[in-house]
Amino acid sequence: MEPLDAIGWAGSALLVWSLLQSRLLRLRALNLLGCLVLIGFNAALGVWPMVGLNVVLSVINIWYLWRMLATRHDEKAYQVVEVRTDDELLTHVLRTHGDDIARFNPGFRVEEAAHSDAAAFLILNADEVAGVVVFRPAGEGVAQVELDYVTERYRDLTPGEFVFRRSRYFIDRGCRTVITPPGMRSPYYARLGFQPRGDSFVLELAA
Repeated sequence: MEPLDAIGWAGSALLVWSLLQSRLLRLRALNLLGCLVLIGFNAALGVWPMVGLNVVLSVINIWYLWRMLATRHDEKAYQVVEVRTDDELLTHVLRTHGDDIARFNPGFRVEEAAHSDAAAFLILNADEVAGVVVFRPAGEGVAQVELDYVTERYRDLTPGEFVFRRSRYFIDRGCRTVITPPGMRSPYYARLGFQPRGDSFVLELAA
């Protein structure tokens, strides 16, 4: 196989691989990389219509990537909705994503969401559920997070932070300290001001 052919096949493989991704950010990044490779490949062969197509696709991918990265910490892009712990939508989300939840929150049990003192929040992007946070007062001003889950599509964007950035959710329940679930995979808490403590992270809220 000629080197130029190998480049063309690599670009095509990247495009196909990108379409198999569930995570939106990763899908766009891989698709952009494949388009850039194919721009070079088709330009070398002088296939200008394909160059034009991939240039347009690259611009579209860049725009979506910029939008996702620019709004990942923007409260206008995500809405936090408090729901009852027996809410049917919450129950549906927990059951639908049960296996994935167990991977990232291995200590969580669905029945814990129905705890009488628990508070449950859905994080929405437009009309789509992007994540779920469940916590309960554990005494002495401590809020124990039982679940902090982000659906696979939004996992690179960590929308759960919007709950932790609003201290009133905890202070209104008499909590000044927030403790995350122990052993949670891929934690992102350090950049939100949490401090590691054993297998968990701890956030002290300002009075």
